[in-house]
Amino acid sequence: MKIRLHVLLLMVLCASLTSCFEDQDDNGVFASEINDFVWKGMNAVYLYKDNIPDLANDRFSSDEEYADFLNASGSPEQLFESLIYQRQTVDKFSWIVDDYIALEQQFSGISKRNGMKFGLRFVPGSNTDLYGYVRLVLPNSDAENKGLQRGDVFFGIDGTPLTLDNYISLLGPDTYSIDLATYDNNGTAQTDDDSIIPGTESVSLTKSPYTENPIFHSDVLTVGAEKVGYLMYNGFTRDFDDQLNTVFAGFLAENVQHLVLDLRYNPGGSVNTSILLSGMITGQFNGEVYSTEQWNSDLQEQFFQQDPELLINRFKNDDGGTPLNSLNLSQVYILTTGSSASASELVINCLNPYIDVVQIGTTTTGKYQASITVYDSPDLGREGANPNHTYAMQPLVLKSLNSVGFTDYDNGLPPDIEISEDISNLGVLGDENEPLLAVALDEIAGTRSGIPAFFPVELVGDDDDLSKFSKSMYITKKIPKEIKQQLKP
Repeated sequence: MKIRLHVLLLMVLCASLTSCFEDQDDNGVFASEINDFVWKGMNAVYLYKDNIPDLANDRFSSDEEYADFLNASGSPEQLFESLIYQRQTVDKFSWIVDDYIALEQQFSGISKRNGMKFGLRFVPGSNTDLYGYVRLVLPNSDAENKGLQRGDVFFGIDGTPLTLDNYISLLGPDTYSIDLATYDNNGTAQTDDDSIIPGTESVSLTKSPYTENPIFHSDVLTVGAEKVGYLMYNGFTRDFDDQLNTVFAGFLAENVQHLVLDLRYNPGGSVNTSILLSGMITGQFNGEVYSTEQWNSDLQEQFFQQDPELLINRFKNDDGGTPLNSLNLSQVYILTTGSSASASELVINCLNPYIDVVQIGTTTTGKYQASITVYDSPDLGREGANPNHTYAMQPLVLKSLNSVGFTDYDNGLPPDIEISEDISNLGVLGDENEPLLAVALDEIAGTRSGIPAFFPVELVGDDDDLSKFSKSMYITKKIPKEIKQQLKP
């Protein structure tokens, strides 16, 4: 049976670490029970525990000192933030929530959306003012019903211009109106002389529960005498693994010889799904090391003592007994932007030692760490969670290394062929003339003589920034019998 790793991880650790205090009711400590949960959970699993002195196993000499620390730490959110390692540069992805029900719904693929997936960039000449552009519109959504299209530009929300400081609050509500604009490239390829011209129209959008199918578009294209599979894949969502395998069955039936994998808007998701996708692309590396995991020093030792194999993820040729439809490719073309994160980057990084990965577009996000959900329960798992509150944490717990040990790409993975999406010529996704896809097809055909001059335009944010956990990476494992026996309360 497959379960989330936190069930394994947290029970093993809390049973073994000397730093786990007794329950407050047992020892008379009257500190906040939520703060108690925050410290214990972070002490147990946080990836960067060794870098935080306040999380050291010997930090407190007595229960009273521990209680004084918790009482002086402020709110659970304040305590949590005080335990984060280099928030602006290293750990940008650990979070705490006061409603784990909503968090669980999001991880199951259900979230509130209006269907407009957008990017945000600085207005030319400014480092504070922003404009948004529609990158794609989800089918059967409010945005589609309102007629929004890829390439639409907006400068404000409800009459307020977008800025670096206000965009999250303006785009966060369930209902808002986007103020449309026109992008003027001034007739040149350079971007520093472009301008955003505010319009007079606005479009009202409303979010509602929506389950996004990550398989946005797939097709088989012909380049010369050869077949090229194209897949725009927008999320590593476990519930759609069967459909993903079906897409590759179609590629096999069409005898595709090349694959263009479009991950430009893919924020990540399931590590297991990334392994399956990589196995569908290849197939000749079954059983080889896909990635290895590095946890905090306490957990690394626990896993190594129990079973070192638990630290290794391997290529697969089946999904729970269902054979993967594998293309056995030795080369793949992957389209990326600054929105390509976590499991998307994992595919690139973990395929690189085995096949030729031609990355086209712009540099990725730079997220190589995975997180788990930590609850306030005896084993920090979901069962038996404290009924007095609904706080939960989503801390980073491991970083992934490829088979040759490469990790820590904080600045993202740079492309082999650099080309940015041009607001004045975004093209139609999946169309052979769409600029990024066209470069890949020319590369396959051997006809690429060059690409337009590259004028880097910073991606400030995107729609996934409105959800703390959209750029997540999570793991599932089968727990060996000998470890299950140790997990009993």
